[in-house]
Amino acid sequence: MTIPEGFDPKQAHVVSQWPHDRPLNACRFDPAGRFVYCGSEDAAVERFNLPDGARTIINGGHQTWVKAIAFSKDGNIAVSGGCDGKLTWWDSPAAEPKPIRSINAHKGWIRSLDVSPDGTLLVSGGNDNVARIWNISDGSLVYEFTEHTRHIYCVAFHPDGLSVISGDLIGGLKQWEVTTGNEVRTFDATPLHSYNGGQQVDFGGIRAIAVSPDGKWLVAGGLHKASNPLGAVHEPLVLLFDLETQKLEKQLIAEGITQGVIWRLKWLSDGSIMGLSGGGSGGFLLFWKPDAEKDYHRFQLPSLARDMDVHPDGLQVATAHYDRHLRISRLAAKAT
Repeated sequence: MTIPEGFDPKQAHVVSQWPHDRPLNACRFDPAGRFVYCGSEDAAVERFNLPDGARTIINGGHQTWVKAIAFSKDGNIAVSGGCDGKLTWWDSPAAEPKPIRSINAHKGWIRSLDVSPDGTLLVSGGNDNVARIWNISDGSLVYEFTEHTRHIYCVAFHPDGLSVISGDLIGGLKQWEVTTGNEVRTFDATPLHSYNGGQQVDFGGIRAIAVSPDGKWLVAGGLHKASNPLGAVHEPLVLLFDLETQKLEKQLIAEGITQGVIWRLKWLSDGSIMGLSGGGSGGFLLFWKPDAEKDYHRFQLPSLARDMDVHPDGLQVATAHYDRHLRISRLAAKAT
């Protein structure tokens, strides 16, 4: 990986913040780096242009909240996933994008989307305990994986495009083949799950997954120390696995963030890991080296954040916030 000029997470700072009408759930840069698509607590999709923040409201694809966004490899097709169980395809760069197709993909919420490295396949996971592979060009179903027993919170393609990794509410973390649905490996991610007998709730789950570009490491994020789930008392946690051996190598922690949850993980150009934590303690970008348990830097965002993405330039970071703002931060020193 090439490290961008000026890259320095310790110099992270907010460069832009753009308002919206409702709290934001999801955000993704398009692969060409032209804009950010967002989902929020309404039935619309929003597009913010870079660098001026001009906003386009995109209607007609969903009936309720939009929770997940993904793109074709060239960025000309955006796909949104909603709490209505629908997947909708959009003409992404059009002046006024219209739905290309909309399909009933899941029973209940769609929580996560990812696109294969070659851009031909889309994977979705949701509250019906099923992960499905779709042909991104025509929306046809390729395969579905039904081995999870609880809500699927996160899905991600392996960098080789041959397999998918999916994680659920109770710490079920599985790798399976795209073409056959055969399970390749399972990982013990139960530290991310807890059951509170007094409150009678399962809590936590695998909220984020990321495979290192070389395919050696897998990280899964969520929360632990959930002493009072309904009171939102818990701390963020990331599990680092050797992908080949399935061995849990390290638990990456962020002490003192007592109401934090990891919502997204990204491998950065210097080989470090960035996680987005959001909760009652606010929003943080957290940074770990794979060989150390504690975060080496944390950047506090202005408000609770729910999603994050990294621009193709490796320096800009988009964060979707509960206070109805999309924010763009930069992992480099301020210009003088």
